[in-house]
Amino acid sequence: MDKVNLTQKFSLINDHWSPKIVGELNESYVKVVKLKGEFVWHHHEKEDEMFFVIKGKLIIRFKDRDIKIEEGEFLIIPKGVEHLPVAEEEVCVMLIEPKSTLNTGNIKDERTVENLDRI
Repeated sequence: MDKVNLTQKFSLINDHWSPKIVGELNESYVKVVKLKGEFVWHHHEKEDEMFFVIKGKLIIRFKDRDIKIEEGEFLIIPKGVEHLPVAEEEVCVMLIEPKSTLNTGNIKDERTVENLDRI
């Protein structure tokens, strides 16, 4: 058991859209990631996904509306719901999701990260 300092963990990340594992909780990973720009439309067949904004602002686009998540806020996206994360400026996000969750969900492309680094 060791405490995790998120500021220190985020300082180790130099790339965007590449989640890093910082902990494990039951059958889930606690991940941190820096986001900037627009991701890809995708959904997760089997997993709910939680975005917890630590620093900055994140927009999650859905087919019928956009939701802005600000520092200290989180959003849980149910499995099967198509979404598009957008970060106009760099944003630091913590994710808590099942270990099976692939960052690009049902899409496999150059942004897919199958083997996550631990920091």
